Formats: sequence, C-alpha cells, structure tokens
Amino acid sequence: MHDEFLCHVTAYGVCDGRRIGVPLGTYRAPTLALALWWLRDRAAWMAERLDPQPDSPHLPRGALTPVADDAPDVPRVLRSWCADDMQQELVADELAAGRLVRVATSDETTEYELLAESVDALRMQRTVSPLVVPVA
Repeated sequence: MHDEFLCHVTAYGVCDGRRIGVPLGTYRAPTLALALWWLRDRAAWMAERLDPQPDSPHLPRGALTPVADDAPDVPRVLRSWCADDMQQELVADELAAGRLVRVATSDETTEYELLAESVDALRMQRTVSPLVVPVA
C-alpha cells in the first residue's frame, strides 16, 4: 500500500502560441483518503469559481451570462466526477496500486487537470537505473 500522495491542480492555456500551465494548488497527502478528499475539494472549488451561483453576494447583478447549450460545461463535468462513487473508487484503486491518476476536462480556451501520484512510486522510479543511450 502506498502511504503518501502528491496531488496537483493545474490550468493549461495557450499564450503567444505556447501552451502554458498555471498551478492552482499542490498538496502532499499523508493518506489515500486525504488525497481523494483534496482532489474532490479542488474539483468542487474550480467548478464553483467557473460557474458561481447567480445570487452570490460578491457578484454584481448581470455579471453572469448564459452560455450556449452545446458549449463545453467544465463545472458540470467536475461536479459529476466528484459525485461519481465508481470514479472515486477507480481513482483510489489506481493510486493504491502506485499508478499516476490524471483527471482532465476542457473548454474552448483552457484545460483543467487534477493529477495525483504515489510518493513511494516516485521514489521507486528514481532508484531504477535510467536507460543510458550512447551519443555518437
């Protein structure tokens, strides 16, 4: 069983023709349960900021406008992922097995990524001898 997990949330967009990543948070979780909790919390946090409730006190009246029905709905995807027990179980199984987990969704301009991996698995990868390719 892997005991510690490194979790990241990043938004990626294109600026001046280059793909740029903006870190939105990192957490070193001491347990699998806390890693899962943090990933769900960050997904919900992003969804709320991308799609706040119209009656939020910090938003001026008329600040929000509806989008087309066929527009990518990142907040809905993130909220659905948080509420999907089977997805949560799958993520838990993958992390417990030492595999990297990536959950990503995007709209027209930005890709949002939740990433988690076992700290133990990262350490083990560092101890494996790297492949050395002779350069002529």
